[in-house]
Amino acid sequence: MLNRQLSGVRKKTLLESLGPVPDVDPDRYGDGGPVGALEERVAALLGTEAALFVPTGTMAQQIALRCWADRTHNPIVAMHPRAHPLNHEDDALTVLSGLRPIKVRNDDVGTCPEPFGTLLLEVPDREAGFVLPTWDELVAVVEAARERDAVVHLDGARLWESTFGLGRSLPEIAGLFDSVYVSFYKSLEGISGAALAGSHDFVEQARVWRHRYGGMVFQQWPAALSALHGLDTVLPRLGSYVAHAKVVAAAMDQPEPHTHQFALHLPGDPARLKEVGGKFLGGFWPDGPLAKTEVTVAGPALEWTADEVKAAWTEFLESI
Repeated sequence: MLNRQLSGVRKKTLLESLGPVPDVDPDRYGDGGPVGALEERVAALLGTEAALFVPTGTMAQQIALRCWADRTHNPIVAMHPRAHPLNHEDDALTVLSGLRPIKVRNDDVGTCPEPFGTLLLEVPDREAGFVLPTWDELVAVVEAARERDAVVHLDGARLWESTFGLGRSLPEIAGLFDSVYVSFYKSLEGISGAALAGSHDFVEQARVWRHRYGGMVFQQWPAALSALHGLDTVLPRLGSYVAHAKVVAAAMDQPEPHTHQFALHLPGDPARLKEVGGKFLGGFWPDGPLAKTEVTVAGPALEWTADEVKAAWTEFLESI
């Protein structure tokens, strides 16, 4: 199956394979142990002064934007209409933090009529099909926000695999932004969790808000261990996933993907498409007049040759 989701059984096996915590005590409310080691590792990888482990990405984003609203004295947060906080968080920015998100496309950042204090950018754009801007385009949007005295936060849930398409290192990309969120379970195959990275003072402020949001869990070392395992074993392989995704997409007559994931739209009933393509593509869901799925090329997909993908794709199309 091309799409790869870690099941509960696999995640349990992953944790068991990590064994006991080596030479350190488990963390206590996120202090020390594997959690501290993970925070130091992320800060070093991104080239930031500090990083903070947060139980969920949704919480991490809300904390970051709340911190910047305090610092800029401006509750307006600009973001693309497809941004995650606008579409998948049940209006949490407004309901919980009193922030006011506004929809601003990247090309309109410099001419937005409202004086926003923070700009959120998602790289890559998942809803558009895991699409990346060019490096020059990304720099231009950030500079447009800076000219308006706004800070810029990166929704980098899938930042790890974006270095290849952008042609820049993790520190170069993170260095464009005032704060960065990264996920540990989406691409790195961890159990759960995320991190916020930035300056020391930003991270210390975020630490206070993590407590207020209920994110100071008593012990978080299992998630931290799995994240460290992902950094050790999956991160080095992401380049091969991205390269093979291009092979897979070409065999399916799809545009060249920017990361190791791409979206696929087809006419037809999502339930029927899932039934026919379950072993090959996974689930489908409605997206306007079409059905949509997301193809993820990870470890198991590396075993598929272009001819095998093409044969499976042809069989699928003939069956719907």
